[in-house]
Amino acid sequence: AGYENTPLMAYSAKYASCFYGPFREAAESAPQFGDRKTYQMDPANGDEAIREIQLDVAEGADIIMVKPALPYLDIIRRAREEFDLPIAAYNVSGEFAMIKAAANLGWLDGERAMMEALTSIKRAGADIILTYFAQDAAKILNR
Repeated sequence: AGYENTPLMAYSAKYASCFYGPFREAAESAPQFGDRKTYQMDPANGDEAIREIQLDVAEGADIIMVKPALPYLDIIRRAREEFDLPIAAYNVSGEFAMIKAAANLGWLDGERAMMEALTSIKRAGADIILTYFAQDAAKILNR
């Protein structure tokens, strides 16, 4: 792409997901008409993600992004097996909210659920995890 000193992260596998909801609500960025399915991937189609990643790599991507992370651990794993680039996984607002809500209701241990979720993303093959849990996870890891 001609950007030799600037790493490029491609949002290669961005799925049409309900897990973006809390962010869209907070940012008041929900679609005013239609939806984003025309340019986001069908959750049922894993092969499309791999094709999109191949195209992004051919166009010069330095980092591959999978978004959201938890429902697409299989895509993270496939990308890890097929591409020799760093893989970023975006643990989005709905994934965060799901764990926080269950913890607030006493249904599960919030810290353990958070660390289990983040560990599963890493284990699937992510080199980079973007998450709303970053500060909480850092505190736990630094204990």
